[in-house]
Amino acid sequence: MADLVLNVDVREKTGTGAARVTRAADLVPGVLYGGDKGPVPISLRMNELKKALSGGGFLSKLVKIDHKGERQPVIVRDVQFHPVSSVPVHLDLYRVTEDQIIAVEIPVHFANEEKSPGLKRGGALNVVRHTIEVHAPAGAIPDQILIDLSGLDIGDSVHISAISLPANVTPTITDRDFTIVTLTGAMADPVEEEEVTDEEEGAEPELVGKDKDDEDGDDAKADDKDT
Repeated sequence: MADLVLNVDVREKTGTGAARVTRAADLVPGVLYGGDKGPVPISLRMNELKKALSGGGFLSKLVKIDHKGERQPVIVRDVQFHPVSSVPVHLDLYRVTEDQIIAVEIPVHFANEEKSPGLKRGGALNVVRHTIEVHAPAGAIPDQILIDLSGLDIGDSVHISAISLPANVTPTITDRDFTIVTLTGAMADPVEEEEVTDEEEGAEPELVGKDKDDEDGDDAKADDKDT
């Protein structure tokens, strides 16, 4: 897969007024932080960011930013959108190395529906988890977790133990063999195998063993908030 590269510039001024000027120039203000360096206010090109967002999986990919020919791998920690126009208005980027282990949500996809006896008989998939949080090297984040439905019948379930994950990729939940999907009868109520907590569902990619740089990035971002 080709690297996703975003061009950035360093912003000389921060604050509400400066952020407004940046957006007026069709740029998106942001903050780069983490690692052994301090937070740096940056700007990104609106058209490049929109294209990256439309490609899907932007929050679960390693991204490289380019500043005057010098590239830095980063993970997108947060994207803020305008409440009316839905255009991106601010971005948080976290410096990483490609072999650094991070926690990230990976989407679940399914294959071979036509080879499932249960689906052929009118059964329905009850997807308990649409994403699975894993620990993975920043430079080798899986695009998806693919579940083979071949042979799956009504009443069957697929648990995390049945999934072969890539090397050095492990689920963040280790205290139970959690359910990913069940196959129910067509008229049956959805099976609620377990409650997915707010912390487990829709979490942002996070660095394993976060440090004070998170707080520094929050302080720098606060200067730019202006929707």
